[in-house]
Amino acid sequence: MPLNNNPDEEKDLEVRIPKKEKRETLATVESLLGANRVRINCIDGITRIGRITGTIKKDTWLRVGDLVLAIPWDFQDTKADVIWKYTRQQVEWFQSNGYLKDQT
Repeated sequence: MPLNNNPDEEKDLEVRIPKKEKRETLATVESLLGANRVRINCIDGITRIGRITGTIKKDTWLRVGDLVLAIPWDFQDTKADVIWKYTRQQVEWFQSNGYLKDQT
């Protein structure tokens, strides 16, 4: 399906913003490790091993450079669960609103 270059399209764009009370953070995929694992560089500056949860594992393909939403583990800060992948339009929204200063 071709992209619609309608300026009103941005009004309909829904973006899932990380919730601090749930410890959610933005991250960029650095490398694919196999077995549903990826190395991610979180916006807080920590590189973690991300586990792709079952909810997105079946529907979504991750590539190097993708922006994802991750939840660091409480008991092991070097690991996290990857729970969401952002689309290109959502990444552009984050960049235009100042959420991604150092990322992508």
